[in-house]
Amino acid sequence: MTLRRPVFTRALATAPPRSARDEVLAEWRRIDLGPLAKGQTMAARAVGDVLPGVLDRLGLDRRRAEAEVLKAWNHLLDPRLVAHAQPAGLRKGTLFVTVDSSPWLDEIVRYRRHEILERLQHCFGKELVVRLSFRVG
Repeated sequence: MTLRRPVFTRALATAPPRSARDEVLAEWRRIDLGPLAKGQTMAARAVGDVLPGVLDRLGLDRRRAEAEVLKAWNHLLDPRLVAHAQPAGLRKGTLFVTVDSSPWLDEIVRYRRHEILERLQHCFGKELVVRLSFRVG
């Protein structure tokens, strides 16, 4: 007859005490209470310490900046151009712009693309808007 080693490990010293019954049942069921005990003893952290990391992972600053680009389009560019071209979205540094007709698309791509890109980069920085993509829609 071979003896099996129980999977159960003793709870951390700072964890709330468990009754002998709970320990025996956990050992019999081969339940490791170590992670549970650790989760119960983890120190609480202040919201001010956690919040910056959460906001960075959500990317709210970048999303806000992208929304600002879409809002500022009408004020940065010539009203005649704005009447025929509107931004559709910004993804991974590419601003997608919908143009209402092929002649306007041709004029923008040939003569105005660099001017538009320079104005947007001057206002929002070169990292946010890297490229422009125009399409008829």
